[in-house]
Amino acid sequence: MVKYKALALTTGFWKPKEDYLCCIIKAVSGKIVDGDFVVVSEKAISTAQGNIVDESNIVASVSAKFLAGFWMRVVWGYPLGVLCHFGQRLLGRLRGYPFVHGCRHKQLVLERAGLGQALLFGSEGAIDGSNLPYSLVSLPLENSQGVAEQIRLEIWRCLGKRVCVMIVDTDKTYSFGNFCFTPRSCSVRGIFSFDSFALLSYVVGKFLRLRVSSTPLAVVGCRFAVLDLLKIANIADRARGAGSGATVWDMAARFRVQVNSVTWDMLCQVEHKPLVIVRKV
Repeated sequence: MVKYKALALTTGFWKPKEDYLCCIIKAVSGKIVDGDFVVVSEKAISTAQGNIVDESNIVASVSAKFLAGFWMRVVWGYPLGVLCHFGQRLLGRLRGYPFVHGCRHKQLVLERAGLGQALLFGSEGAIDGSNLPYSLVSLPLENSQGVAEQIRLEIWRCLGKRVCVMIVDTDKTYSFGNFCFTPRSCSVRGIFSFDSFALLSYVVGKFLRLRVSSTPLAVVGCRFAVLDLLKIANIADRARGAGSGATVWDMAARFRVQVNSVTWDMLCQVEHKPLVIVRKV
């Protein structure tokens, strides 16, 4: 069995318009060798690209209000949450799902990702508010494969190292033997994306307690079996940690404020590790 070791690299918080390519080169310089995996957080890149939306400006529809007021609080808070083996703390949070902010979030998901994703909770359609201030949320990368290739070429140009670049998201991929699937969109060959049937795939994965890992969205510079890629993504995710919090609730609890009251300054006080070097040993 191949074993790996991981080195999470601490950088400053990548704000919008950050030159993330320069940040990556500075962070990995002197630390990588040929054949390494450089695993990068999709969320960090999206934020640096300014691929974010302020939900405070969104006007919620009747559908969004139904999803926030009934679907999240009652359906997820009771039958679906129990079916998915959620803990009591998460069930309590769902039952008290914030209505005003929740309506706006659901409306954005409906507009950007559709009803199938809006029926989920959390990072629906990979639209995520964790590790972002105020009412800002990040959107998924539109061309993760192209971004990964850009990073790989920049590392080769600046440092002369041949590495494999992987962009990952903490949204989960579920595995049943060699069959791997995820509720979100994904372009990695061998991982089936059930974007339109997100609720069913999520509930099945949780109910059956299938093996889970973070989701690799793009891989360039090497060829690996999908189960190996999932293993590397998981190793990187554990090494990286959750930043200011795995969810907006955790983030707000960390700073002891409301979910829409986290500031840029608060986030900059936290160690952020958007990059992980993973190496065979």
